[in-house]
Amino acid sequence: MRHIIAVQLQNEAGALTRLAGLFASRGYNIESLSVAATNDPTLSRLTLVTTGDESAITQLLAQIQKLIDVVMVTDLTDGQHIERELLIIRLKVSPNGLESLQQLTQEHGARVLAQEPDNFVIELTQSEADVNLFIAAVSRYGVIREVVRSGALALATTGMADG
Repeated sequence: MRHIIAVQLQNEAGALTRLAGLFASRGYNIESLSVAATNDPTLSRLTLVTTGDESAITQLLAQIQKLIDVVMVTDLTDGQHIERELLIIRLKVSPNGLESLQQLTQEHGARVLAQEPDNFVIELTQSEADVNLFIAAVSRYGVIREVVRSGALALATTGMADG
C-alpha cells in the first residue's frame, strides 16, 4: 500500500542522509521525496512516499522516530489530508494542435508557461492521479520532450501539530 509520510527533522547536515540510510538498510524504496525549511529555520519538513504493508510501515515509523534528528513523524495516508504534486511538462506540438492543447490546459486548471510549438511548457498542480491523467491527455496533442514532477506534498487537515 502507498503511504505518505511527513517528517519534521532538525535542519542539520547529515539528517536527510541518516533518514535515507534507514530506508535503504530496511530495503524500502522512497518513491518521492520533498524537503524544505519550515517557518522555523531550525526545522525542515520532509514529505516522502513509500509502499509497504501496515505492520512494516508501523515498524518503519517507529525506527524513524528514534533517529536523533527527527522531531516528529506522521503517516498521513489514512487521516484527512491535502495532497498535491507539481508538474512541469515540455512538449513539441504541431501548429494545428496548439488551440486544443491550450483549451485542455484551461480545463485542467493548468498554466501555459511557454507557447512555441517546439517548446510548449505547461505547469499543473493537482493530485498524483490527476497529474497522471493530464500527462496522458496532453500526449495526444504533441510529443512529450521532458517531464518534471515534484512528487507528493501533503498536509494533514486535522490533528497534526504546528511546525
